[in-house]
Amino acid sequence: MLRSLSQRMPKSRRSSSYDLPSNFYDKHSLRPWWSRFLTKRILRVSVFALLCFFAVRIFTGLSSWQDHSQDHDGKPPLYEQYHKRELELPQHNPDLPYPEGKNGQYIWMANHVHASGWGNVMQEHLLNAHLAYMSNRALVFNNYTWNRNGSDYSDFNGHLIPSRIPLAALIRGPAAGGPFPPGDPAPRAVVKEYFDQVCPPSERHVMMSDEVTNAWEENIHAGMVLDAWVEKLKHLPRCVEINEASAQIFSIWIFGSKRALGIWQSLKNSPILTEFRWSQLIEDAFTANRHLFSPTSWLSWLTSLVYTPSAYPYDVIPGLLVLHVRRGDFEGHCLHFARWSSQWNGFNQFPELPDQFVPPPSAGWGEATEEGKKIYLRHCFPDIDQMVERVQEIRNTPAGQGLKNIYIMTNGKKPWVQALKDALSKTGGWQRIVSSRDLTLNWEQQYVAQSVDMLIGERAQVLIGNGFSSLTSNIVMMRMARDLPPDTNRFW
Repeated sequence: MLRSLSQRMPKSRRSSSYDLPSNFYDKHSLRPWWSRFLTKRILRVSVFALLCFFAVRIFTGLSSWQDHSQDHDGKPPLYEQYHKRELELPQHNPDLPYPEGKNGQYIWMANHVHASGWGNVMQEHLLNAHLAYMSNRALVFNNYTWNRNGSDYSDFNGHLIPSRIPLAALIRGPAAGGPFPPGDPAPRAVVKEYFDQVCPPSERHVMMSDEVTNAWEENIHAGMVLDAWVEKLKHLPRCVEINEASAQIFSIWIFGSKRALGIWQSLKNSPILTEFRWSQLIEDAFTANRHLFSPTSWLSWLTSLVYTPSAYPYDVIPGLLVLHVRRGDFEGHCLHFARWSSQWNGFNQFPELPDQFVPPPSAGWGEATEEGKKIYLRHCFPDIDQMVERVQEIRNTPAGQGLKNIYIMTNGKKPWVQALKDALSKTGGWQRIVSSRDLTLNWEQQYVAQSVDMLIGERAQVLIGNGFSSLTSNIVMMRMARDLPPDTNRFW
């Protein structure tokens, strides 16, 4: 486990170019060097071997994508190997020099969000990670947690789900214990188990979050919260724990308003975002299903089976329109938003975005007018006709030119999704219209499918999202961090 700071810095790459004698360039150099050694027979054998390799690769690849739920008695995965990898991170070594090791500085947000959707958890986690980075402390991270009672499984709307999912199954990068860029001396994030080792309870400074900031104060934006905490942490002991019972440092009141944008310039340039990457599990799911919404030639597809594409910074897929369509119980949430004149999620309110939402007048404290309800539902829970109309509007904008494939991120039931696909198809000009329900996911990917959707949305030519959704806002945040044109981020 011993590893010095110098060892964790990547070695400089040697140049692959070199000088050649001037007389080297004869007529033979016009041909590829390997062609001079190939006879027709060798070429045939090579092609046959390559096809055999592809056949094996395809067979083993497809078999790994089958639904393995029957092999596991219908129970969700527990992702043990991902947690094992987290425990084995090289920074979990007490003998490492400062700012890591037993003398390093740490911050553990025991009050982190739980029992909430991944979109809400992810947005808070990224800001917590940025706060730790700016304060030169190692972030102490834990699982994406649905249930804290210690059970392996939880019930969600009648379905069994994992109570905990390791971050390594979802994301990579400094926010999940990955390295910072070369030359950046920031301490790497660590798991809670290691924090318990180097910061026993007797050495921790446990505090309530409202000792520094009050998330209810409407004049306090996220940037001010960040600055106040960075200053406070300069004067605290090396081991800091935020009491589990206290409010989140970056609360729903911040994320649900423009106050979130106050941290943007700092966050955008942070390694927490610039080095962010989805987990291999998520990227593999994307690669295996890409042909559904971005058809490619057979040669490109075969190549993708051999080489893992350099997905970061997740280049745009030309022609792809992604729609985020919430169904299920979200209608009730939308009516709740109407009653309280809620705004869009903060990172859906960048001023340069073409769509801005102004809440209609309410009917009083906690009450909405009938007209107000209709306005909220159109933006938050649109029906099929309204969505088709909106897609046609966006399709006719400059940013919408060349759109030819649609991917629908949705939790809607299959018959309803099929009705939406049929209605969109009738407008003509679409090559492929597919949805989350069409993806082929393995056992482990099924329970992190929202992240697969997010990666697809991140790579869209145009996104039409739900302004009230944290899942949409995380996608918009990532797209804005890459300076994609603002008019490619639209809302219902």
